[in-house]
Amino acid sequence: MAQYDYIIVGAGSAGCVLANRLSEDPAVRVLLLEAGGPDKGFLINVPVGFAKLLNHKKYNWCFETEPEENCNGRRIPIPRGKTLGGSSSINGMLYVRGQPLDYDTWAQLGNRGWSYESVLPYFRKSENCEMGGTEVRGAGGPLNVVEMYERHELIDAFVAAAEDRGYRRNPDYNSGDQEGFGYYQCTLKDGRRWSTARAFLDPVRQRPNLTVETEAHATGLLLENKRAVGVAYRQRGEMREARAMREVILSAGAVQSPQLLELSGIGRPEVLKAHGIEVVHELPGVGENYRDHYATRMNWRVKLPITLNEMTRGFPFARELLKYFVSRRGILTFTGGIGFGFVKTRPEVAGPDVQYHFAHASYASAADRRFDKEPGMTVAVCQLRPESKGSIHIKSPDPAAAPAIRPNFLAEEIDRETLIAGMKIARHIIESPAMDKYRAYEMNPGEQVQTDEQWLDFARMNGQTVYHPIGTCKMGSDPMAVVDDQLRVHGIAGLRVVDASIMPTLTSGNTNAPAIMIAEKAADLIRSKEAMRSAA
Repeated sequence: MAQYDYIIVGAGSAGCVLANRLSEDPAVRVLLLEAGGPDKGFLINVPVGFAKLLNHKKYNWCFETEPEENCNGRRIPIPRGKTLGGSSSINGMLYVRGQPLDYDTWAQLGNRGWSYESVLPYFRKSENCEMGGTEVRGAGGPLNVVEMYERHELIDAFVAAAEDRGYRRNPDYNSGDQEGFGYYQCTLKDGRRWSTARAFLDPVRQRPNLTVETEAHATGLLLENKRAVGVAYRQRGEMREARAMREVILSAGAVQSPQLLELSGIGRPEVLKAHGIEVVHELPGVGENYRDHYATRMNWRVKLPITLNEMTRGFPFARELLKYFVSRRGILTFTGGIGFGFVKTRPEVAGPDVQYHFAHASYASAADRRFDKEPGMTVAVCQLRPESKGSIHIKSPDPAAAPAIRPNFLAEEIDRETLIAGMKIARHIIESPAMDKYRAYEMNPGEQVQTDEQWLDFARMNGQTVYHPIGTCKMGSDPMAVVDDQLRVHGIAGLRVVDASIMPTLTSGNTNAPAIMIAEKAADLIRSKEAMRSAA
């Protein structure tokens, strides 16, 4: 059996960061296991390719929820990356740290060292902000962050319309002051996707103390006397095992980290026993506290043929392809959202509670994103801090079987009220005189939707996840916590979880930047432990 100091399960947004940072010490041997294959392919490289990656079975686990009671019994897609870089290789590339309040809340819950002041250095450490380093923005880090390359008159009109309605422009929503409107920042470099595989893993792949194994699907943890000592995995049809002399680190994400714990006998006894799995360690919080952002997508027909709907067909698209290959610019550099908005739906809330993603495009289905043939524009409306909680649990002892994902969207009244208010504000903005030149008519939900009941019916029927699952291995000290504030699994030695599953509450925005920060901080926590051990 091969032996390593650290085994990292999952080469995603967090795993690639850990592999880089832990292998900086040449005396430490690191194994990185990834169930998917290499991150090769045109769709991954080209930013606009994300739209096709959201249901691409080669690079995406293509999970879906169980029928959602609060969403008219629909099954909702839950895309998760299945390649080096994980979801950072298939996502919309938006870089959103969230609000200081998010992290101060974690600290107030008893998680020492996770306040905004404490985590800010790790955001800065990971980042190379092309707009310029400041006391809050990083310079020289591996992760390249840029403002959207291209400007467009319809995005400009959206921001102007928000100003007409009393909202302000915000030149940097990642500065610690999130409220306002403008263009999104994204993880691109020279016009290409800059995933964590590109940023953190590729530059260090040749280190002799770092081993990266792809197509290596972890099937269970090797445990001895409540200590993690290794990992079993299937690679190209063959079962293998690797031993960890120091720690096993789960970075498989909010869907699969709890799944692997349960497959290994760690979790809620009733869940494990129902599938014939011996209870090694009772930990009732495993798979619980699942939260995700739920968004409705409102769209309008546009009067002028200036949207992506027309520009991605025929000769205009051929011209844009040429432009991209010559200059790495043009519409192929557009990402999962172009114009942003962060607003308060009520004056008494401490910070923005709704996020907008605006694009000069429209599509009938959020699942396949095939653009309409006529000009259109879309505003995705997302409540930032939902209170509704769900769960993710195994529904089979087979490691290859997808778990049961139950988000429980819109279960709490505050979530419903906030989403309805956010949609009303979006309509109010688009109906501003600044949009008169462009706005033809509202397609969805349509002007006939006026009452709160009608808005809620639209949300239940048409809403989708924004692909931000978190919380299923919650950090804390309460009975439902899975890891402590050092990210060590309660009751199991030599085992940590380092990914978005440890978030006790959802951050205010896209979760990729926070997941990278978590890994940067975890690497220091792990190394400081080793430093103390050496000193002793």
